[in-house]
Amino acid sequence: MKGTIVARDRLLGRAAAALLRDGRLEDFVIDPPAEAGPGTGAIFRARLGRPLKGLGGIFVDLPGGGRGFLRQTAGLAPGRPVLVQVAGQAEPGKAPPVTTRLLFKSRFAILTPGAPGLNLARTIRDPGARARLDALAGRAMAGADADLGLVLRTAAGAVAEAVVEDDVAALRRAAEAVLGDREGAPELLLDAPGAHEFAWREWAHPAPDAVEDRAGAFADLGVPEALAAALAPAVDLGDGAGMAVEPTRALVACDVNTGADASPAAALKANLAAVRALPRVLRLKGLGGQVTVDFAPMPRRDRGGLEQAIRAAFREVSDEVTLAGWTPLGNFELTRRRDRLPLALALAGWTG
Repeated sequence: MKGTIVARDRLLGRAAAALLRDGRLEDFVIDPPAEAGPGTGAIFRARLGRPLKGLGGIFVDLPGGGRGFLRQTAGLAPGRPVLVQVAGQAEPGKAPPVTTRLLFKSRFAILTPGAPGLNLARTIRDPGARARLDALAGRAMAGADADLGLVLRTAAGAVAEAVVEDDVAALRRAAEAVLGDREGAPELLLDAPGAHEFAWREWAHPAPDAVEDRAGAFADLGVPEALAAALAPAVDLGDGAGMAVEPTRALVACDVNTGADASPAAALKANLAAVRALPRVLRLKGLGGQVTVDFAPMPRRDRGGLEQAIRAAFREVSDEVTLAGWTPLGNFELTRRRDRLPLALALAGWTG
């Protein structure tokens, strides 16, 4: 099964989508259960509470008695309405993080209130294409508020200009409606994208070779079996090596093992394989927060090359990741934004 396939189907009675490359499950999203709380990207009109000493932020009131936690408090008056966007998935029992730095995303564009300017994705390198898209951006944003910026995404470089202009126009209408609705009681103004919308929006580049949008697509493509494997801690790294990825209350622990291979190069080989797999594994499992990787024992002199490989692996993905570096005990630490419900919680009750 060669090529890139996007499959949109249902699981547990909820909309879901899978991204497969050459038969391997690269990503999976599913509409969260109703009790999961607001999804990442939802925009609310909220009401400001009072700053909390020692917490470095403020709680905001959301509709239905919910609350969010906001760190940007400068110039904000308690009791006033404020537009906020859910910035990530909350840990169990905690308020979801929210931000006043709103982003409006579509398949081909991102609108950035408070960050003016017309910009193109750096991956669009052809000078002719950049010139055409620069001109398109100017036309699409004519008459917009000077404070409203635009970024044309990579996928915009592969479709007709009219398609991109229609996409930006629709996004502008939605953004301007939300930005003009600042006064009133707490209210959901723009919901987070569902799984099918997310797949259409975020998996547009590189363009898939096929889109399977039908009941039964998951079964035909082996998605249930791949999900069962993704729910298990073990990750096969090839040649007998493996990695165990297990979330705990405090952090995500990753342990790399060489297996039966006792050759001098076995540790570095297994560690490099783990580095290549880690971005996909964390994204697929929906894991974030603090991540600690216990690599297979190797000489200290190999750390520099391995760290370069780690930076290169995460540079190729859009995940919000901060690489903290090596601990005194020789582990490697990083943080990844909790951008979705962990797969194990999203599929709770699923038996495959």
